[in-house]
Amino acid sequence: MNLQVITAEEGKLLWISPALPGGVHDVKAAREHGIIEACAQLDLEVLADKGYQGAGGTVITPIKHRPDTELSDKHKKSNRVHAALRAPVERTISRIKQWRIFHHARISPNKLTSAAAAILTVMIYT
Repeated sequence: MNLQVITAEEGKLLWISPALPGGVHDVKAAREHGIIEACAQLDLEVLADKGYQGAGGTVITPIKHRPDTELSDKHKKSNRVHAALRAPVERTISRIKQWRIFHHARISPNKLTSAAAAILTVMIYT
């Protein structure tokens, strides 16, 4: 299953997308939910992981190294800063993944969407 999340800088969960099948790539899911376009219209810079390479808009991803090359020290430092800023977000994603219903779920994405909405409510108010 593929869920997209939006968090605040400190990692507070703000939104969980409807569930999509697990084979859907992150960029395609973000585009399908309108996340990239909405953030671009609002001029919000988004820190995303390497799965969002090529998303465009205001999405900022770590710098990938090309095969058989090494990143420069400047790019390595940039990636470390990026990872440090994303750490609270990654902790929130980790908390979402700890919910038992998401482990080996074999039900339709529609039913998982309801579960994700319930988890969003619980995580916001706890």
